[in-house]
Amino acid sequence: MDLKRSSGILLHITSLPSGYGIGDMGPSAYNFVNFLKESGHHYWQLLPLNPTHSAYYHSPYSSYSAFAGNPLLISPQLLVEQEFLNVDEVSKPKKTSSKKVNFKAVEEYKVGLLEQAFKNYKISKTSSATFKKFCNKHRQWLEDFALFQVFTKEFGRGWTTWPSEIKSREDRAIKKAYKDYAEEIEKEKFFQFLFFQQWEALVKYAHQNKISFIGDIPFYVNHESADCWAHTEYFKLNEKKEPTHVSGVPPDYFSETGQLWGTPVFNWKILQQNNFDWWVQRLKQNLLLFDVVRLDHFRAFSAYWEVPAEEETAINGKWIKTPGTQFFRLIKKEFPEMPFIAEDLGSLDEPVYKLLERFNFPGMNVLHFAFGEEKADNPYLPFNHKPHSIVYTGTHDNNTTHGWYESLDKTAKKHLKQYSGKKINKKSVHTVLHEMALKSVSKVAVFPLQDLIGLGEEAIMNTPGTVKNNWTWRVKQEEIPVESAKEFREKNILFGRFKEPVVKKKKRKKSRS
Repeated sequence: MDLKRSSGILLHITSLPSGYGIGDMGPSAYNFVNFLKESGHHYWQLLPLNPTHSAYYHSPYSSYSAFAGNPLLISPQLLVEQEFLNVDEVSKPKKTSSKKVNFKAVEEYKVGLLEQAFKNYKISKTSSATFKKFCNKHRQWLEDFALFQVFTKEFGRGWTTWPSEIKSREDRAIKKAYKDYAEEIEKEKFFQFLFFQQWEALVKYAHQNKISFIGDIPFYVNHESADCWAHTEYFKLNEKKEPTHVSGVPPDYFSETGQLWGTPVFNWKILQQNNFDWWVQRLKQNLLLFDVVRLDHFRAFSAYWEVPAEEETAINGKWIKTPGTQFFRLIKKEFPEMPFIAEDLGSLDEPVYKLLERFNFPGMNVLHFAFGEEKADNPYLPFNHKPHSIVYTGTHDNNTTHGWYESLDKTAKKHLKQYSGKKINKKSVHTVLHEMALKSVSKVAVFPLQDLIGLGEEAIMNTPGTVKNNWTWRVKQEEIPVESAKEFREKNILFGRFKEPVVKKKKRKKSRS
């Protein structure tokens, strides 16, 4: 991928302002595209757009589908404009806030709206031809997803406890289900149709305004997912279809017992025998949504930490080699431009570095990791950045820059002051790191919106190692720095990250004398 010197902002859709309890793909998303354009940014980076669930505290990295879109992001206002809902059918949700997402209240509200939209569709058949076209285009994953959703409602969560003929996907049982649950299956497909229709319209508008999207793919998928149920052969499962081994990371400086994520690990041997077809399809799906895709937990494409399923911690795991070279050789044929970013943070070994180098993946530099006792050799210091990379002040897994600064020890604060050559306090640190990232040789500089506008740790999106109170932060409409767009634009110009479009003057025709 040929990166051009530019900048972007990291903000998940759920964090946008709206009157419906959660950010969505409606007017506030279009307004944010306008802000990106006016402020001279090129990229809008997002977290995964897959469906979320209360069982996983609505983490976008723990979904029950690697292909579907999150219905909670559907805009009620756009549903009215699309004539799927009437104005009087859209009331404001109760028990919601403009500061945080109350997922329980939002889910109850949105499900009711979507149910009504489907009823209206069945009566009017508006967009029926477009809906059928969508179903045919996405058939490869949509059929399994819709069935999984219907069976979950019918038999409960935990697909290994479903009737054996459904759990094992026997042909006769599946064909019978299509007849017995025809309308419920159609409804699940319709919800996805609404999501993709609104998303494609937003992407089209962004591209018209020269804005591109950076998306994100979690490495693993949940056992409780349509993907695992439909493709059991691609995961290490026992005869009961339960995981034999699960994912995690080994003990390190931050955790004596490591991290036990609990998702089933892939059976890469079988995947390789089938030319990695499921992964290829997954990447294709994400490139329908985004212009560039960040590959989360990239090091697992080289080797992953595998833990026996019965273990309570990640201590007794082991590294298992992944056929990453063979995988990416095939991916290179499918996607010659290789529009992927490697999440290469953390402890890496030589095979990972070789994989990054072999396929020329741009990696990540996080300024929050740059300051402390280790000075000249710290790879996250700007003078050590490689041009073919992306620099961040922080990510969705970091504290905000204000919160980060307040947590620094004296050594790190002194190093930061010496490096920047400026007097720094918690009110100014975000502007210092913003300019530092803009000056970096990294081709792309990305800033969480929280850092761009200087919010404190109350605006943290996610704290790794915890499950509660994450993914809920929302920006208020008045906090989006629309009035400072010109100032940000000028800074992007100053540091070579934006060029004013050249307006060609029309040549005057010479008058005949």
